[in-house]
Amino acid sequence: MTSTTEPGAVTTRRMWSILGLVLLADAIDVIDGTVTNIAAPTIARELNGGESLIKWVGPAYLLAMGVLLLIGGRLGDKYGQRKLFLIGMAGFTLASAVIGFSPDPALLITARVAQGAFGALLIPQGMAIMTKAFTPDMLAKAFGLFGPVLGISAVGGPVLAGFIINADLFGLSWRPIFLANIILGVIGIIVAIRILPRDGDGDRDTVVDGWGSGLLAVAMLGVLYGLIEGSSNGWSAVPVAALVVGLLFFVLFGYRQRTAANPLIVPSLLKNRGFTSGMVVGLIAFAASTGLFFVLSLFLQEGLDANPRDASLGLVPLTLGLIAASFAAMGGLVTKLGRKLVFIGLGVSLVGCAGVLALVYAYGTDLSIWALVPAFIIVGIGTGLCFTTIPTVALGDAKPEEAGSASGSLTSIQQLSSAIGSAAVTSVFFMAADSGFAEAMKVTLIVVLAATALSLPFVTLMPRKAPAEQPPGE
Repeated sequence: MTSTTEPGAVTTRRMWSILGLVLLADAIDVIDGTVTNIAAPTIARELNGGESLIKWVGPAYLLAMGVLLLIGGRLGDKYGQRKLFLIGMAGFTLASAVIGFSPDPALLITARVAQGAFGALLIPQGMAIMTKAFTPDMLAKAFGLFGPVLGISAVGGPVLAGFIINADLFGLSWRPIFLANIILGVIGIIVAIRILPRDGDGDRDTVVDGWGSGLLAVAMLGVLYGLIEGSSNGWSAVPVAALVVGLLFFVLFGYRQRTAANPLIVPSLLKNRGFTSGMVVGLIAFAASTGLFFVLSLFLQEGLDANPRDASLGLVPLTLGLIAASFAAMGGLVTKLGRKLVFIGLGVSLVGCAGVLALVYAYGTDLSIWALVPAFIIVGIGTGLCFTTIPTVALGDAKPEEAGSASGSLTSIQQLSSAIGSAAVTSVFFMAADSGFAEAMKVTLIVVLAATALSLPFVTLMPRKAPAEQPPGE
C-alpha cells in the first residue's frame, strides 16, 4: 500500500485507525508496567523465586524502558517511525510470550528486560507518526483521548490481573496476563502493516548517543543489582561493589552529556536550575510513590492475607484518586498554580501516607482492606497531582528548542526513578519483615514520608509557572 506522511493525504477514517493502534500500544505498555504490582507474589511463589524475584520483576521492565526511551525516538527519526513501531511491537509480543512460558526466574527477568527495551522502541514512534500524519484538529482530539485510555489501563490492568490469577484459567495461574499480549500484539502488527504511513528510510544523519545510553544502562543496573542483592543476601563485597560501580557510571554519564557532540540531554538543560530541580523532585517523588504502591500491594497480600483479586480491588480507590487528580491538574490547575500545585500534591501525599501509618499502628495486620480506602484515596490524589504537575512545571523555563529533549528526559527520569523506587522501597519492606509485616509496613511508610519531605526544599527552586504551551504529548 502506498501512502505518504503528509496530513492531507491521510483520510479521517485512517487517522482514527492510526490513533486506535497507538492507543493500543500505549495501553499494553501501561498494563504490563503495572500488573506485576499484583502478580509479583504469585509469580515468585510458583517459580520459587523468593524475595529477589519480587524485587526484580517490576524494575527489570522499568529499567530497560527508562534507559532506551531517551534514544527510542531518535532511532525512529534515523530509520523511520513505521519500521521502529513494527520492530517494537514484534519484539514486545515475542518477549511477552517468553514471559508467559518462562519455567524459571532467570528467563522471566531476562524477558522482562527485553519487553521493556522493545517497549521503549515502540512507544515514542506513535506520537511522532501522529504528529506527522494528523491534522491539527485531529491531533488535539487524539491528545484528549490519551488521558482517559491510559487511566483506564492503569486501573483495569492490575484489577484484571487479580481476577485472572484467582480464576486460574486452564490451570495457568498468572501466565495468561502476559500470554494475552500475543493476541493483542499480532493484531497490532497486522493493523500497523496495513495502515501506518510509509516514511522511507528516515534521516540517516540523525545521531544517536549509544555511548551515553550504555553508560546509563550500566549505572542503573549496578545500583539496582546492589540494592536488591544486598537487601536479599547481605551486604557483602559484591553488592557494595555493584553500587559503587553504578554511581561511578552515573558520574561518567553526566560527563558524557557535557562533552558529547550529540548528547541525550541538551547541555543547556543541565545548567537550568528550574529544570534540574524538577528532575530532582521528580526522581524522589516518583521513586517514593512507585515503591509505595508496590509495597502496599505486598502488604495487602502477604500481611493482610488478601487474595490477588481482593488486593487489586483494594488498590482501586488509590488509582481512581490518582486519575481524578491528574485530570484536575491538567484541566487548568497546573497553569493557574504552577509549582504551588507541586507543594499541594506532596503535602496531600504526606497526609495520606500518615493516615495509612496511623491505621497500621492502631490495627497491625488485623486491619481491614476497606478501612484503608479513605487514606488510599488521599494518597492517590496527592500522587496524581505530582505525577502530572512536576514534569509540566519543570519545563517552565525551558527554551522552545529544548522542549523535546527536556520532555523526553523527564519521561525517562520517571521510568528510571520508578525502577529505583520499586527496588529500594521493596528492599526496605523485606529487610524489616523479620519483625512482622506490620512492622515492615510502618518502617516503609516512615521512609517514604521522609523521602517525600526531603523533596520539598527543591520545589522552591522549580519554575514558578508551567509553560504557556505544553509540548505535544505532554
